[in-house]
Amino acid sequence: MEIGICVASHVNDIGYVVRAEELGYSHAWLADSQMLWSDCYATLALVATQTSKIKIGTGVAVTGTRPPSVNAAGIATINSLAPGRTFFGVGSGNTARRVMGLPPQRIKEFESYLQQLAPLIKGEESEMPHGDGMIPIRHIMPDKGFVNFDDPIPLYISGFGPKSLALAGKYGDGAVLALVGNPAAMNSVWHMMRAGASEVGREIGPQSDYYTTALTTMVVLDEGESVDSERVKSECGAMAMAAVHYSYDQFRNFGHQPPNALSGIWDDYTALLETYPAERRHQRIHAGHNCWVTEEEERFLTPDVLQASAMIGTKDELIQLMHGMAGAGLDQIMILPNFDTRFDVLERVARDILPNV
Repeated sequence: MEIGICVASHVNDIGYVVRAEELGYSHAWLADSQMLWSDCYATLALVATQTSKIKIGTGVAVTGTRPPSVNAAGIATINSLAPGRTFFGVGSGNTARRVMGLPPQRIKEFESYLQQLAPLIKGEESEMPHGDGMIPIRHIMPDKGFVNFDDPIPLYISGFGPKSLALAGKYGDGAVLALVGNPAAMNSVWHMMRAGASEVGREIGPQSDYYTTALTTMVVLDEGESVDSERVKSECGAMAMAAVHYSYDQFRNFGHQPPNALSGIWDDYTALLETYPAERRHQRIHAGHNCWVTEEEERFLTPDVLQASAMIGTKDELIQLMHGMAGAGLDQIMILPNFDTRFDVLERVARDILPNV
């Protein structure tokens, strides 16, 4: 199994990706959220010029904030700077849109976007809806060095539920998943992706070249260390709270009940957010998102909350879990640790886990 990194795009933090390359991480996925971090394409351009081996791309680009032509041109530009090691991850905008008070694209819109996008990142002609009709579009100077379509750009589609995972199977070269806790759950994910692939006569599975990665983070416990130690919280607390933010958005927008792991904090957490004005609450929900835990949210980092979104265990436990997931068809784990401790996590995982998976 490969291990990659997910990065909160930061134009002044390119050294983090450089160090990941030196340590042997396989991929750097640069996150796209225009109201949270630096622009992902500007950051990717800097990464491309300072690395030479690590695969780089969006983790994930958002469909609801840029037209397909803009995202296609953006990633094809990066492919000119990093030919043969550029990939394109794309999703419907769970955070990037919600941080503006907007819902992610619905499935019908997301599929339409993917239909337009897929030919464009191959340098082929696509159709763009306009009014009651469709307009044919393509990059008209692909051979002048502005962009690179000659080296294929794999398309990895983010999906959490049955419908989005079906779209990943139908249109993608791979899928970006949430943390899949065990092989049985991974088998269920494959079933949903195969359902979409079968619509277009594709066959995908653990033994195919269809590439799967799961977003999480990882903490290697010291002997006798508890899963909610201060060090653990400092390394994966931001990922844990991002999962809580997501659950609150699902509750707020669609009435979905939170997972059982959040039951012990839910009433207190929702009461906290409801002290903020409703018209600006979307700005508060994602404070510190995937980088830091705000002081008023530290009390919500219970063992259940931490373990629901992060891989926490001893070296041997984590290695065993990853071997099991690899056997079920998961190709990569991408880790997104807290910002302030990111280098510590990078070094520890490279030392204890990377050589053994």
